[in-house]
Amino acid sequence: MKSAKDRKVTQLQSQYMQQQERKEQLIKKRKKGLVRRLTVFGLLVLVSSVLMISTLFSQSNAINQKLEKKEALTKQLESLQKEQKKLEEEIVKLNDDEYIAKLARKDYFLSKDNEIIFNLPEEE
Repeated sequence: MKSAKDRKVTQLQSQYMQQQERKEQLIKKRKKGLVRRLTVFGLLVLVSSVLMISTLFSQSNAINQKLEKKEALTKQLESLQKEQKKLEEEIVKLNDDEYIAKLARKDYFLSKDNEIIFNLPEEE
């Protein structure tokens, strides 16, 4: 018995064997092409998924920031509307002569005839 090294097997060079080899090579080539296409497709899907997810997160952050800004501006608007109402009421009061006289006596210590003004400290 001879060892595996010593045995020499010759391949038959028939037309059938050549066709089979071509088929095997074609199958291997197709498998390689399939693997390459699937790899490229997988990478494209992965890249597009990452881009979509990052876009989603950035838009979510932008929306949250805009909502916070909207809330702050809404509060500011409410306070400005209250101040505007107070100022409009003040305008109406300033058209009244009695209110102007009272305001002048209070702020500028003006007095009526024969009237004495006492300035008392305010209690805290």
